[in-house]
Amino acid sequence: MCNYNHILVGLDLSNECKAVLEKSHALAKAFDAKLSVAHIVEPLAFAYGGEVPIDLTEAQSLMEQQAEKRLTQIIDEAEATPMNVFVRIGQAAHELHRIAEDHSMDLIVVGSHGRHGLALLFGSITKGVVQGAKCDVLAVRI
Repeated sequence: MCNYNHILVGLDLSNECKAVLEKSHALAKAFDAKLSVAHIVEPLAFAYGGEVPIDLTEAQSLMEQQAEKRLTQIIDEAEATPMNVFVRIGQAAHELHRIAEDHSMDLIVVGSHGRHGLALLFGSITKGVVQGAKCDVLAVRI
């Protein structure tokens, strides 16, 4: 049986993500593993195709601060005790892979909304995490 030593849970800050963190925390306890939590903020320039005629630095910084505040709230509500908390700006799957590799994590846990139709055609963050991961990935249905 595989033993996990360091688990990374990627949270989207939705109302359902507390359940993902609670399951990850329980899994970390069961394996006596370290737990780290991450949220990735998508760059505002991505939403506008990279061609933005105004400086979005302040708005991006505000989004990052709000994400940190919400992530702290979720961690407190779940009564989790993560070793590390990461808030990064970038493409979610890529950043989760990078964090996992940089910190020798052996499991990434993400929530899966179980989307259908058009959402499946365009892919999902969960799919991207699974496809590019160099470690195990657990998708928790939410």
